[in-house]
Amino acid sequence: MMGPPPGGQYQYEKIKPPKSPKDLLRYLKELLGGFFGRLLYIFSLVWESGPLFLFLMSFVALFNGLMPLVGALLSQNILNELQDVITARSGGKTYDLAAFMGSMVLILLIWFFAYKILNKVVHRLSHAVNRIAGERVVRHVRIRIMKKAQGLDLASFDLPAFYEKLENANREAGNRPINILNSTFEVISALISLVGYIVILARPLPLATVIIILMAIPSTVVNFVYRKRTFSYMRLRSSDRRQMNYFAGLAVNKDLAKEIRIFGLGDEFTDRYDTVFRRYYKGLKGLIIKENIWQVVFAVLSAVVNCFFFAYIAYGVFLGQYRIGDYSLYTGALTSIATGVSTLITTSATIYEGTLFIDNLLSFLKEKPTIVPRISQPKTPKRGCAHTLELRHVSFAYPGTDRPVLSDINLTLRPGETAALVGLNGAGKTTLIKLITRLYDPTEGEILLDGKDLRDYDVKELYHLFGLIFQDFGKYAVSLADNIRFGDLAKPADPAAVEAAARQSGADHVAESLPHGYDTQLMRIFDREGIELSGGQWQKVSIARAFYSDADILILDEPTASLDPLAEQEVFRQFDHLRGDKTTIFVSHRLSSATVASKIIVLENGRLIEEGTHRELMEKNGKYALLFRTQAERYLEKEQRGTT
Repeated sequence: MMGPPPGGQYQYEKIKPPKSPKDLLRYLKELLGGFFGRLLYIFSLVWESGPLFLFLMSFVALFNGLMPLVGALLSQNILNELQDVITARSGGKTYDLAAFMGSMVLILLIWFFAYKILNKVVHRLSHAVNRIAGERVVRHVRIRIMKKAQGLDLASFDLPAFYEKLENANREAGNRPINILNSTFEVISALISLVGYIVILARPLPLATVIIILMAIPSTVVNFVYRKRTFSYMRLRSSDRRQMNYFAGLAVNKDLAKEIRIFGLGDEFTDRYDTVFRRYYKGLKGLIIKENIWQVVFAVLSAVVNCFFFAYIAYGVFLGQYRIGDYSLYTGALTSIATGVSTLITTSATIYEGTLFIDNLLSFLKEKPTIVPRISQPKTPKRGCAHTLELRHVSFAYPGTDRPVLSDINLTLRPGETAALVGLNGAGKTTLIKLITRLYDPTEGEILLDGKDLRDYDVKELYHLFGLIFQDFGKYAVSLADNIRFGDLAKPADPAAVEAAARQSGADHVAESLPHGYDTQLMRIFDREGIELSGGQWQKVSIARAFYSDADILILDEPTASLDPLAEQEVFRQFDHLRGDKTTIFVSHRLSSATVASKIIVLENGRLIEEGTHRELMEKNGKYALLFRTQAERYLEKEQRGTT
């Protein structure tokens, strides 16, 4: 199976139908090789999460395969012994309690009761092992997915195909691996039992097993064909499933509840969900109906064949060739063989289908990041000193698009400079910050840190240089203190440092208003007593996060959008006081804040059109001066309206 093309949907490698014995061997090799490869991968997942569970599951599989044979043989002997007693009684022999206590019937019954008890014990053991192993496998796979997602490019999250992989991987991280493993052991148990029953029937009905297996072949083909079709259908309809999840999620989204209620959007989203579901369900229903029509036909034929064999054995008892216990054993063996073959077919098909879906997980885990050092011995940036950033002819377009977001940017930020990025929405300000921090690589040009290309540095070490607040900053359902500490988890937990960062951002007033201060749980996602902060309070917390970090380069992407102008000015005053000789970059729509910057960079439609200090740009009377005067006039108009 091939990975998706950039920005595209999944494409499938079509295996050519066999036209010759050589092609058939190739086809079977590809089919079985992929199947067993995926199955071995699932075994490795369980082994990694705990080898003991694999041994216990193997023991249970062996036990479950042998014990039905033991039970059938015990039942046969009990019935035959009872038949002998009935025959003897009809001949005039008498039996009492003492005779019963010393009879073979009692001994066989004791063994039968022990067999039943052991079955119950092992069944409960199996249930416990499966549940514990399932939980550990889910944990193991989830952690692998989480770690993998952390190492992938931010650009991956811009691709619909990546979300398809991520959705599929998360779905398969549940109980599918352990369910496939359980099904595999069920097949092993069924095979053990099947071999035993074939041996039992070898003398009275040597051809019965062959006929039952031949009758099962069409059912097997149908099972595997429709498992493949179902998998392909669900994979190709992954977009429909994402849409259904999206619309269903909107209807119950806490943050959107007010808007949905006011605008009456609930019914609209429900209708859209139902429309997509009907389209998705129509094809799936057709596959299910067609498969089961075929299976009903084959099931009826199988039942007719089984009835013939039952009648044949009954006729043998009627002629005195077999005893009652033999009838029970042989008919039970016939039923068990038919059931075993059916189990092998359906369970193997389920395993096959499951391993196909595991491809979703494998495909995600095989994703490779491209934001990596381009040299084998990456450089480590210096820490605790001033830095120079230089952009040379930098252009950028997001993955999957040809539209440039930035075009031919040339810019130098020297140690200690405070740069303000100014421009209308969509000018490319946030994108420029993403390139400077190497969340993306430029489509063209290069970005230098202290004279060396960003791509030559160790990525994790590079990220530690930046203290960053995006306008869509994170709101985490943990304590207030932890929300601030997330600015630099490498630092030892220090309540004093947390409180100092909060004072610098104004978040200390937020802490004073909370019932448990810095230990208060924020948000009600997990805690019914969690506190929901306002937008402005959250913004102060996010700014405290940046103050808490000891980053060399501070970057603020509209960190004060939810603050009033006075609070914003205070935040920037604090930043100017605390940054020392650090390079600082900030974006703010309030151009009055840009006046504190030593360099103002004006972007328009992805191009750098002006650069200089506030005084220089006002004297130039260009785009910046126009924006500044327009905004100042609007503030004056508001002030005049407020005084009249």
